[in-house]
Parts: sequence; C-alpha cells; structure tokens
Amino acid sequence: MRVLWPERTSCGVIQRLCAVTVLLCAAVGGCSSPAGQSSPESAVSPGPTSSSASSASTAPAPAVEVVDPAVAPEFARLESVHDARLGVYAVDTGSGRAVAYGADERFAYASTFKAFAAALVLADTTPAQFEEPVRVEAADLLANSPVTETRAGTTMTWRELCEAAVRYSDNTAGNLLLRRLGGPGGYDSALTELGDDVTSADRYEPDLSSAVPGDPRDTSTPRAMADNLREFALGEALDDADREVFLGWLRGNTTGAAVVRAGVPEGWVVGDKTGTASYGGRNDIAVVWPPDRDPIIIAVMTSRDRQGADQVDALIADATRVVVRVLTES
Repeated sequence: MRVLWPERTSCGVIQRLCAVTVLLCAAVGGCSSPAGQSSPESAVSPGPTSSSASSASTAPAPAVEVVDPAVAPEFARLESVHDARLGVYAVDTGSGRAVAYGADERFAYASTFKAFAAALVLADTTPAQFEEPVRVEAADLLANSPVTETRAGTTMTWRELCEAAVRYSDNTAGNLLLRRLGGPGGYDSALTELGDDVTSADRYEPDLSSAVPGDPRDTSTPRAMADNLREFALGEALDDADREVFLGWLRGNTTGAAVVRAGVPEGWVVGDKTGTASYGGRNDIAVVWPPDRDPIIIAVMTSRDRQGADQVDALIADATRVVVRVLTES
C-alpha cells in the first residue's frame, strides 16, 4: 500500500520521543508497551542466522532486541544537527541483525532508481541483446548526463547505458532504461514482481526528483530500498554472471565518495548508488563488505523542508558511522 509520509509536525516529534522512551525502558526492563502496540522501529532487531551472504532477502524476526538504547536518540540528534529528515535501514546479512530509524517513512528515491533499472534491464536481456546499439538522440538529452551528452547522434549499447546510469548517474541513460522497461509503470510492475509493493514509480527524469513534501509519486522507504538492493546484489534476482556485472557497477560508482563511503572504516569495500532530489533530498543505497565479515546492506534517505535547500552528504556519512558501530560491535 502506498501512503503519504507524515508532515514533520510536533505530533511526529512526539512519536519519535515516545519511541526513544520505549527503547530506554526496554533496555532496563522497566517498562512494557501497551497491548497491541508495535515495537519501535528505531532499534536493532535480530533476523535469520544464515551465514550465506548470497541468500535471498528474508524478513527479520518480529521480536525486537534493543542492543543499544542510544541508537534512536543518536539518529534524532543527527536530524537536529543537520536540520533534515532521516530514514535508515541496514542489515548485517551474516547475523540478520538490523538497524532501523524512520525506515518506513517515504522519501523521493531520486537517482537511486537507476541501479534497479539497470539490474532489471540486465536480467531481461540475453548477452547478445545487451550489446545491441541504442540510438541516443539529441532531443533525449537532459542535464546531468555526462556520458550520453558526448554520444548524442550516435549509439550506445545497453551495457554502456546501464554503466552510465549507475556509475555516473547519467539522467538520459536512466530515462532510456525506463523506456526499455515499459516506462515508469513497467519499472513499477517489475519491482512489484520482485516483492516490492511499497515503491511508487510514476515519472521520468527530471520530474521524478521533484520531491515535493507529501507527494507520494516516485517515492519509497529505506526498508524497501534495502530489500530491493539485497535481492539484486546478493539474492536470486540476477544469475551469477549478471550479479557480478551489477556489483562491478556499484563498486565503480563515481558519485558516492562523501556519503556511505565516507562513513565506513578504511579498507572496507563499498558498492553504492546515490540520489539527489529537490527539497534537500539526498540518498545512498549501498552494499558494504567489511574485512572477514558478511556484507552489510545500507539504505539512508534524507530530505529537508525547503525548496532549494542544500543536500547534506555529512548526514548520510554520520548515520552510516552509527550503523557500522552498532552492527559490528561484539
């Protein structure tokens, strides 16, 4: 079901504060939730214990384990410091433990869609079809198209368009991938078949990045984005050969140096796809490989309440540091 995110009002603040209170109470065993009240999402939850990093995405267990009662107020503090709305969902694929904060709130997904669109085109083409030429017309060109603007009036293969969309966030390439999938509706249907009934895909670039508060079009949630990324990067949505191509694009991303990559320790490998939207929207979805551990899937989505507001890369990096600390502590 697709619903609007709540306005950032005093009521929303109260809900967040209540969630923090429940977390702190749970940590000391001194409080209980009212009957029928769900556990707060701003917590760390246990999940499947399979150590296979290539297994398909599995829903976490319903129980909530409060590993660090400071997690929720820490994320709330980051929202206050950076004057932005924050949504986080991350899962350690080895232990299944997950960190969530605002994980089911809606954000404009912006250019993060290009990773999934490329994966879907990859899955839907034979090796021969993947190398077929596609005409890049001058009329198709959009701003922020660093690869396709050099190829206008010529052709690019689907492989080249996918790489341009994922590694360079090329807007024209992204739109051509959407067309290949049957438009935004076809892309939406493909995600639904994957199991994502949350994401709403409605428009092409650049309109899909308008991010007007309260508009549900072209939005998703951190949880849905992380689940999709896990399915493509580590699950069974792609065969082994295609998965390696997809992961190569993510690892070779050129637009993410200041976001998730900036929040992980030196020596960790990151494959990611960023997104930038109006109203200060800035997102990053990533697969992170710590040394000698199973991968971590991270989705961080942010927005601000003013049209023309600057994006805040540091908020994503800071949120990633919290995720890393919580999921890797013994």
